[in-house]
Amino acid sequence: MKKNGEIRYFLSQPKNIKTLLLTNMLFAMVLPIVEIFAGAYIMRNTGAASMVVVYQLCMYIGVALSAVVNGLLLKKINVKTLYSFGILVSAVALMVMMFIKNVNLTMICGTGFLLGLTTGFFWTNRYLLTLYSTNDDNRNYFFGTESFFFSLWNIVIPLAVGALLASVDGANLFGRTLNLQNGYQITTVLATVIAIIACIVLSRGDFKQPESKNFFYVKFHSLWYKMLSLASLKGMVQGFLVTAPAILILKFIGGEGELGLIQGAGGALTAVIVYVLGRVSKPKHRMAIFGTGLFVFFAGTLANCILFSAAGAYIFIICKIFFQPIHDLAYFPTMMKTIDYVSAIEKRDGYTYILSHELGLFAGRALGMILFIAIAGIFTEDIALRYALLIVGALQLISLPLAQHITKQTEK
Repeated sequence: MKKNGEIRYFLSQPKNIKTLLLTNMLFAMVLPIVEIFAGAYIMRNTGAASMVVVYQLCMYIGVALSAVVNGLLLKKINVKTLYSFGILVSAVALMVMMFIKNVNLTMICGTGFLLGLTTGFFWTNRYLLTLYSTNDDNRNYFFGTESFFFSLWNIVIPLAVGALLASVDGANLFGRTLNLQNGYQITTVLATVIAIIACIVLSRGDFKQPESKNFFYVKFHSLWYKMLSLASLKGMVQGFLVTAPAILILKFIGGEGELGLIQGAGGALTAVIVYVLGRVSKPKHRMAIFGTGLFVFFAGTLANCILFSAAGAYIFIICKIFFQPIHDLAYFPTMMKTIDYVSAIEKRDGYTYILSHELGLFAGRALGMILFIAIAGIFTEDIALRYALLIVGALQLISLPLAQHITKQTEK
């Protein structure tokens, strides 16, 4: 595929798809800071892996609550405004966290919840605008391109932030000796500037507003309950994708500089693979892509469990780098096709299903985090790092036959 041809193909897309991709490309620069270095910051200041997990659990509580609040606000506020709010305030919330010197349980729970509440507005409105702006034929391309930039920034940003933190620590500025926390503060100020630019880009879109005023339902079509089960399985692994790399690297390998270097390993290849898959694959190829991602992740958790060393951490993180974008490339188009199918039957707005999907994700996230905390409390954190990851990795394999069943149902 020629570079100019890919640019022309992008430019040929509808205006709203281009706007969303550019907005998400910018905010994807902020996400590695939220997902990776917030955990590393807590681990460095507390020395307890369980505190990182508690932070992540509080963050997911905030995400779930924001989905509910967002549904209420959509009745009166434009979806584009809520999306911009989520982008901007999540960067500000991260900055507030980095300027707090006293890292204790209250601070961890409060900032985690606040960050989840703000990023939740980003995720739920991202799903909604993507649902409205794409169809089943172009969703592979949309998510492949989006994942390409997510993967790219997962290489560049950790390397850049790792280098910044290493250069700032001990440096002299106007007669003042800077420390690692100052480096984190500078990083979050830059992230806020990028978030502002993303909001400006988003403002150029012409997006549809939900017509329905009621998004809260308890009873659904049986197929949607199966999709919620799939969401719960995905949620179980999501928390570990964020917390485990930071914990394992700081435990076995080194500091934040090494964290950035390891995130870069394999990331460039993954970015290219995901883009090519999104560009050339059809809806019929999704389950093959989905299954490949699941087995790669399981292999990584197995290697971590058996070796539980620096080598095991390297293998797990490389597998995680491959798994996450490949899995998302197949998962989200499947989820949106299911929403298209079920919403047509039940005559409900798409946000109804996005809201309940977010709650399904939360159920899985909470279960995964509680599993880790329980194993760490009953045994040790090392045992939790070894076996909780393996348990979650093994459970993910159930996702494949479930996703295949859902896909077959939506094709009838």
